[in-house]
Amino acid sequence: MMKIYFGHSKGFDYKKELYEPIRESELNIRHEIIFPHEKSEMPTNSKEFLKTCDLMFAELSYPATGLGIELGWADALGVSIVGIYKSGSHVSNSVKLLTKNFIEYSNSEDMVKKIERFINGL
Repeated sequence: MMKIYFGHSKGFDYKKELYEPIRESELNIRHEIIFPHEKSEMPTNSKEFLKTCDLMFAELSYPATGLGIELGWADALGVSIVGIYKSGSHVSNSVKLLTKNFIEYSNSEDMVKKIERFINGL
């Protein structure tokens, strides 16, 4: 069982497109999943969460300064980072300096399958 943090922009319907599909999947049963805005829209102390995590998935389809800060913290703390993004989205070259692990997906179902496949390969 791993503790997994999901970072993302607030610029999309993350509760429907990210949180719900993950919570309804086997990932939610097999791992401890942390979503920063699941219970509140207020800023969270993600640095403290990241200190205890094994892995961070960063949803990169929508650029965000806060997500960039979280990625920097994860990198500094030695937390493994995996970038996930919708087909057709642009991934910042800066993120490519932090990880070589990226998952491109077409929809929520595809995203969950590819994340599960990645984790099972660890």
